[in-house]
Amino acid sequence: MVKFSKQFEGQLVPEWKDAFVDYWQLKKDLKKIHLLDNNNNNNNNNINSDKNQNSSLSNTLFTSLKKISIFGHQTKEHEVIHVHKKLASTVSKGDMYETELLEQFADTDAAKEFFTCLDLQLNKVNQFYKAKEKEFVERGDSLKKQMEILIEVKNELKQQQDKGLASSLDSKEDPSISCTISCEEDSIRDKTEQEQQQQTNNTDELEKNEEPCLDSPRSDDMGRSIGGMKGEDSKLRSFSSRTFSCQGKNLKLNIPLTTPSRTFSAISYLVKEDLVNQSSRKCTPEGSKLRMNKTKLHHAEKMIKGAFVELYKGLGYLKTYRTLNMLAFIKILKKFDKVTGKQVLPIYLKVVESSYFNSSNMVINLGDEVEELFIKHFAEEDRRKAMKYLKPQQRKESHSATFFIGLFTGCFIALFTGYVIMAHITGMYRKQAKNSIYMETSYPVLSMFSLLFLHFFLYGCNIFAWRKTRINYSFIFELAPTKELKYGDIFLICTTSMSVVVGVMFVHLSLLAKGYSYTQVQSIPGLLVLGFLILLVCPFNFIYRSSRYRFLCVIRNIVLSPLYKVVMLDFFMADQLCSQVPMLRNLEYMACYYITGSYKTQDYGYCMRAKHYRDLAYAVSFLPYYWRAMQCARRWFDEGQTSHLVNLGKYVSAMLAAGTKVAYEKEGSAGWLWLVVVMSTFATLYQLYWDFVKDWGLLQMNSKNPWLRNDLMLRRKIIYYFSMGLNLILRLAWLQTVLHSSFEHVDYRVTGLFLAALEVIRRGLWNFFRLENEHLNNAGKFRAVKTVPLPFHEVDEED
Repeated sequence: MVKFSKQFEGQLVPEWKDAFVDYWQLKKDLKKIHLLDNNNNNNNNNINSDKNQNSSLSNTLFTSLKKISIFGHQTKEHEVIHVHKKLASTVSKGDMYETELLEQFADTDAAKEFFTCLDLQLNKVNQFYKAKEKEFVERGDSLKKQMEILIEVKNELKQQQDKGLASSLDSKEDPSISCTISCEEDSIRDKTEQEQQQQTNNTDELEKNEEPCLDSPRSDDMGRSIGGMKGEDSKLRSFSSRTFSCQGKNLKLNIPLTTPSRTFSAISYLVKEDLVNQSSRKCTPEGSKLRMNKTKLHHAEKMIKGAFVELYKGLGYLKTYRTLNMLAFIKILKKFDKVTGKQVLPIYLKVVESSYFNSSNMVINLGDEVEELFIKHFAEEDRRKAMKYLKPQQRKESHSATFFIGLFTGCFIALFTGYVIMAHITGMYRKQAKNSIYMETSYPVLSMFSLLFLHFFLYGCNIFAWRKTRINYSFIFELAPTKELKYGDIFLICTTSMSVVVGVMFVHLSLLAKGYSYTQVQSIPGLLVLGFLILLVCPFNFIYRSSRYRFLCVIRNIVLSPLYKVVMLDFFMADQLCSQVPMLRNLEYMACYYITGSYKTQDYGYCMRAKHYRDLAYAVSFLPYYWRAMQCARRWFDEGQTSHLVNLGKYVSAMLAAGTKVAYEKEGSAGWLWLVVVMSTFATLYQLYWDFVKDWGLLQMNSKNPWLRNDLMLRRKIIYYFSMGLNLILRLAWLQTVLHSSFEHVDYRVTGLFLAALEVIRRGLWNFFRLENEHLNNAGKFRAVKTVPLPFHEVDEED
């Protein structure tokens, strides 16, 4: 049977952990009473053993007579404690509870300490529950108003279509709603705008069951507020239509700029408004016409739909919070009664049951209301369809995956052993001129796949560690619970893929050893690469199609930076690419080698001699840093925080360091060598500071954990110190450029693969602590659900 403490920890909401009952602290306080009772009982048993034997009968009779009145009824037992309820001084604070001991305990001080802690936990739970309940109720009221506006606008559109007005519109446009533009300013000050400053649209994620590749916009870095939004900045950061009046209400529709089309639309709108239609800002008594096409209305509907889903999720978390805390109070009171022999449970439990967090039904009623609205308006009265969005079921882990992981791991080890033996016999990895063709043409394929799947394997290890430490990576990355990859799936993909890769390369090397010419077998590595690329873009629903298409969407967002809104998964993946520059260069070389047909003529040096291909190879080295810098620029544009510009400087310094290395490889002079040392040292120090202080949140000056931070997910501090040291050492891999170190009698490309693998390992280590810090930031703000911005803003007449 699982202990309640383990069950409690496994079921609580990770981001709200500090707001739950501190069950472990209460157990510690109770243990002090238990130890003292044991000591007192041992002493009393030695002194009073004879007295107890003589007076046992008389005590029994006296107790029985004491409990029975002259009328034959039991008298009410004297209460052990009394819980005082102090009325709240303010509405937000809530009632406070304080326990008074009416009987003496074996250790009165320890009992007082226990009940002081218990009262503190009860007051904390009530205050947190009341605050979250108020937040969700206000959000629910806003959503109801949004739903009413959406229904009215859709009805207006339907009426106009019935009247035949849609046919008179431009044939290139969607049917629109004709409304009157008001003369109000393009600024609204209500709660929905505050939500938009904190979060951006993430509702496209809801349609994943129907569409394979969608945007997943959301708050960057988990909902930090946007500062300094004024005038034109506000118009650019969200595509706001001018204020319009529809059915007696002054409204405004805001669509966040999450895609290139919306970004260009907003820019063209501003240009047209400022340069072409300046005179149209003056309102006539009759007003002018505004067209709202179906596309904008569809985006607004998806935003409201996503907001309902997040609200329902938050209400579910609050129900879990209520249930688990109630169980925790019952369990700890039972333990107290068992240790002390007093009857405290019935008395204190009445207080807990009547407290606000257990007696309020607003969350349950609101949850039922949200469910009914969602079923009616978004699920076509189909409850089962609605529950797929509101309560998505997580995919169960299969035991067959574990079996195949073991099977393919054994296959990989056997094939890799055979490949190493074959390579040793043929001497392919030695510094010999005859082996240069193989090392230049075939080895890059093995190197590329090795780095790729090593990185993927480490990501699987990250997921395993995040789950063990209760880091909510699914929420941070906005992964769909029904389609996210578990660590077992990732290990299965890695072992299967590497078995195929090593098997094909073993066959290729065996054919060369048997006397086949390079011209006859050189297409085999190219076909291997082509096969994996075809599998990646395959549209058929097999082999993790949703995950493959989500990966392609993320790569698209990175490549088209800064046109797309930057979310956590986007810049996290871009950071991974910064550690995979050698793999990208191998991919570029193999593409050049096979596309130009060099594999037929064995002219493997063509891609190195041709100037445009050589320049492309250098550009590939800069691209990940450029993409990441553009993401920082976009985040600064969206949020207005200068810290993103400082982060941008880090990637600019990395590009400058890479540029000096390229120049040094060409020139080889002492001047360029010194410049490489200076720029690389500066970039390394810049990166180390950002790793430790910003990304990991360590090196806090007044922390209770020296050189770390106050909150740690891992119990052993030595792991953090070791990781910091290892990250420092692995950041110095650029010294190989200066020292030109290599293994004896081994080709320099093998040394390059080893150093590239060290950088991948460093990135895998960085990933864990980066998400740990992000999770702690969410927990510090009790942020367990996303706040989706609302599209319609209602403007008062005064505004």
